[in-house]
Amino acid sequence: MNAAIDISSVRLTTARLILRPFEQKDLTDFNEYARVDGVGQMAGWLPHQSMEESAAILSMFIAEKKTFALELADAHKVVGSLGIEGLSFEPDASCAALRGREIGYVLSRDHWGRGLMPEAVKAAMAYCFYGAGCDYLTIAHFDFNTQSRRVIEKCGFQYEGTQRKGYHIYDGSDRDNLVYSML
Repeated sequence: MNAAIDISSVRLTTARLILRPFEQKDLTDFNEYARVDGVGQMAGWLPHQSMEESAAILSMFIAEKKTFALELADAHKVVGSLGIEGLSFEPDASCAALRGREIGYVLSRDHWGRGLMPEAVKAAMAYCFYGAGCDYLTIAHFDFNTQSRRVIEKCGFQYEGTQRKGYHIYDGSDRDNLVYSML
């Protein structure tokens, strides 16, 4: 079952990042990375085509109270997002009483390969387990997304299995989704 999440008053800090709720003032930064070819596709969505599209999604992030803005602590610029999503699948019956969530994320292409996402995911994991009362977390990546696989491995998640053609993405294809968990 999904653990209750409301990040509207949560602020997490790491050595280089501030994880905080999105605000309307983040629109330009959000659109800047969300419109770049190759960024959204790693998470299954197409690049944003307009500022209006980014504004609508940003408003959804704010209203749903489950997606962190990833702000560079030194530059005060938003360079990604991390969502504490509802579970995309339910665990087996032996885990039915446990509360969990699924982590999803995206990072500006300009900041790939610097270790920022494992830093953000580890902060979110600590919040989920110690602040939000989660019993377990899941995380997944598409078969082609080796960068996400590395983040997941660095954060200590355990591979559970592959959903064959389990996720319908932007180009109309169904992709394998590799699923991991942590108790």
